[in-house]
Amino acid sequence: MAETLTEPSWLVERRRKGASRAQELPLPDQKAKGWEFTDLSALRFESFAVGEVEASIEADGAAGDGAVVMPLSVANDQHGELLRERLGSLVSADDPFVARNDAAWRQGALVYVPAGVRLAEPVRIEVAAPAAASAWRTLIILEEGAEAEVWERWASEGEGDALLNAVVEIRVGDGARLGYVSAQELSQDAWVFATQRAELGRDGSLDWTALGFGSGRGKVRMETNLAGEGSEARVTGAYAGNGGQHLDYDTTQEHSAAHTTSDLAFRGILADRSTAVWRGMIKVDPGAQQTDAFQECRNLLLSHDAHADAIPGLEILANDVRCTHAAAVAQIDRDQLFYLSSRGLGDQDARRLVIDGFLQALVERLPAGEARDSMSAALERRLEEIL
Repeated sequence: MAETLTEPSWLVERRRKGASRAQELPLPDQKAKGWEFTDLSALRFESFAVGEVEASIEADGAAGDGAVVMPLSVANDQHGELLRERLGSLVSADDPFVARNDAAWRQGALVYVPAGVRLAEPVRIEVAAPAAASAWRTLIILEEGAEAEVWERWASEGEGDALLNAVVEIRVGDGARLGYVSAQELSQDAWVFATQRAELGRDGSLDWTALGFGSGRGKVRMETNLAGEGSEARVTGAYAGNGGQHLDYDTTQEHSAAHTTSDLAFRGILADRSTAVWRGMIKVDPGAQQTDAFQECRNLLLSHDAHADAIPGLEILANDVRCTHAAAVAQIDRDQLFYLSSRGLGDQDARRLVIDGFLQALVERLPAGEARDSMSAALERRLEEIL
C-alpha cells in the first residue's frame, strides 16, 4: 500500500543530513573489513529508477490492547514524539547504507507494544519491492514486560533488476519478550542491503529467526546488543542458494552487560554455482562478566561448483566468560548416502533425507508452534525449488 507522508521538520532535516552523508560516504570495496567476499564494483545506486514498495501490515486485535501497529507515515502524524525519540536511535547515520535509507525511505512499519501488554496474534508485515531502487524502514518497540511476535517478509514484484535497502530497529524493554521472523525472498535479479539491529534491556528476551532464500547479491547485517543485565538472545538463520546467487550474512552478538546469554546458529544449503559467506562476531565489552555466548555456521554443498566461507570471531574484553564457536563447510557425506542406499533408498531419496536431517536441527531450535511450522514449510518450499 502506498503511503502519503506528512513530514515534521525533524524528519525533513534527517533526510537532508542522510542525503548529504550519502554523497560523502563511498560504498565499501573488497578492501574494507567484512566486504572481502562481496564485490560491489558493479553497483550504481543512481542507475536504478526510484520505486516504492507495496506493503501490508496486519495485527489482528492488537489495537484493542493499546498496541500501535501502523505505517510509519501515519505514525508521523499520530505518534510523532515517539518516532522522533526512537527512529534512528539504534543505527548510525555514518553508515553508507543507513544514510541512503534515511534519505530515501517512504514506506515503513511501526510496531509499539506498551508495558505489560501481550499480543495474542503475530504482527505480519509483507513487503513487495518493485524492479527499481526502494527503501524500507521497520521500527519495533516493546516496553517493559511486553510480549509479541512479529513476522516480516520481503519479496519482489515480478522479475528484473532491483535494489532493496532496508533498516530494521528493534528495542526490547526490561523483561519484555519478542519473537521476530525476518524472511528475505527477493528475486534473484535483486540486490539486497539490510541493516538490522536489536537492543535488549534488563532480563529482556529475543528469539530472532532469519531466512535468506532470494536476491542475487548484497549483504544482510544482523546485530544484537545485550545491553541489560540478564538479557538473552537466540538467533537462528537458514539460507539456501542456487544458480549464481551470492548470499552474505554478517552477524554480531554484543554483550554490553553482565550475566547475558546469546546463542546463534546458521545453516546453509548451496546448489549449482551459488556462493555464501557468513561472518560472525561475539563481542564482550569491559565489565560484561558471566557472559555465555555461542555461535556456529554449518554449510552443506550440493554441487562441486558451490562455495561457502564461514568466519567466526571473538573479541573479549572481560575475564569471566564462556564463549565458543564452530564452523563447517562440507559436501554430502558419501558414507551416509551409502548407508541409506543399502537400506533400499534411491539416490534422490537418500540425498533428500540427509538434507532434511541437516536442517531439522535448525528447525528444532524454535519452540513448537506456528513459527516453527512456518519455518519448516518455508524450507520445504525452497528445497523443492533448488533440488
